[in-house]
Amino acid sequence: MQIVDSHCHINFEELHNRLPEVLSNARLNDVTHMLCVAVKMEDFPQVLSLAQQYEHIFASVGVHPCNEDCIEPSVAELVEIAQDPKIVAIGETGLDYFRVQNQDMGWQQDRFRRHIHAAIECDKPLIIHTRSAANDTMRILKEEGADRCRGVMHCFAEDWEVAQKALDLGFFISFSGIVTFKSATNVQEVAQKCPVDRILVETDAPYLAPVPVRGKPNEPAYVRHTAKFVANLRNISLESLAKSTTENFFSLFKQAKRVN
Repeated sequence: MQIVDSHCHINFEELHNRLPEVLSNARLNDVTHMLCVAVKMEDFPQVLSLAQQYEHIFASVGVHPCNEDCIEPSVAELVEIAQDPKIVAIGETGLDYFRVQNQDMGWQQDRFRRHIHAAIECDKPLIIHTRSAANDTMRILKEEGADRCRGVMHCFAEDWEVAQKALDLGFFISFSGIVTFKSATNVQEVAQKCPVDRILVETDAPYLAPVPVRGKPNEPAYVRHTAKFVANLRNISLESLAKSTTENFFSLFKQAKRVN
């Protein structure tokens, strides 16, 4: 059995400082591949270095919507950097109004549009972060023609209506530990309704550890708990869910090379 952690941040200090243990734990839990996602250009070299060092780790390039006062890459710069074969996606990018409501969010939207343009130009999928901004996120994706590059709604925490809009654009829906939380009934509904060929699973490690390890620092090994929970919601086996989500990952991230 193979499970892919489609979104993690193993370059962050709390995981990188014990990386051999983290990678060993992942293998012991059938987590055979992982995508280490960039959040700002200043830290990107470390993300790329991890992907180049380990054949089963892939990388993305982009700037998280919450990061201010950081390097702002142009479309051309993102496209050029993304030529490296270990970079399989653009992002994470998107919109996050949670901590900055009632402010002019034009700067976030401009950054988001640049990432979409870069993804289309280099023909790599987008990794989308959206929080308290679903309407603008989906509107901009549609306006900028993101259906041409597709991507994934990472750490999905919205309702079925938003999921349908994303699916209509050809996007995948990725479930994190949030889906295991008792209060996440909307997300659980989406996990039941979403077509099986559009589902991914992730940790977003070191954040959002799933039940039964909620409250601990998250790590790629724990994506198995999320996969098992989603499988139970859908009344299928973990093996079946793992096979589907693994195939989905390599279908979306076309440049990722599977390691046997």
